[in-house]
Amino acid sequence: MARLLGDQALARSAVVANRDMNRERGLAGYARELGVDVGALARPGLAWLDLCCGSGAALLECAAWVPGVRITGVDLVDFYAGPARDGVEFVTAPVGEWVPGRAFDLITCVHGLHYVGDKLGLLAKVASWLTEDGLFVANLDWRTVLTEQGRVTDALRAAGFDYDTRRHRIRLAGRREVRWPYRYLGADDQAGPNYTGQPGVNSHYGGR
Repeated sequence: MARLLGDQALARSAVVANRDMNRERGLAGYARELGVDVGALARPGLAWLDLCCGSGAALLECAAWVPGVRITGVDLVDFYAGPARDGVEFVTAPVGEWVPGRAFDLITCVHGLHYVGDKLGLLAKVASWLTEDGLFVANLDWRTVLTEQGRVTDALRAAGFDYDTRRHRIRLAGRREVRWPYRYLGADDQAGPNYTGQPGVNSHYGGR
């Protein structure tokens, strides 16, 4: 088995620290990558959480366009495109450790899951952070989630997630409690490039 890292060691990994998949992306890029027009969904009072938000350029763009939207961006590093403004807060923290104080109508993660260690653990948390009619959408390469039981796509779908294997997109509609039949073992930051062509992180799981 590959050398597996815990959360603290993974956060210091050069692969994670140097990630650039979402550093400067705007709202048009979110629609292209996720297949969801966030700008069209945005409305006053909407609570949007963007995990691994990068520079947060899309968040600032959305807030300028739709006054009254409530946006939270979380990223491991604080290289934001500008200071927080009315309707936008930036949180610098590992996404796997951060705990929100409210539910969200929309949760997105553009290419950020590629660098998360416990991907399934974060997906379970995200499912519990949605409002009853909320939407979660993200990029995910299922081949980087390695279990002793084989393909993880069946477990994702059994838990209520929709997974598009061709576009590498995962979606969930509505809040739910998710329990996986796996135990997180650690992450491999030397897994090499995933479907994006960028180096990513493999997540390893054993049985309960």
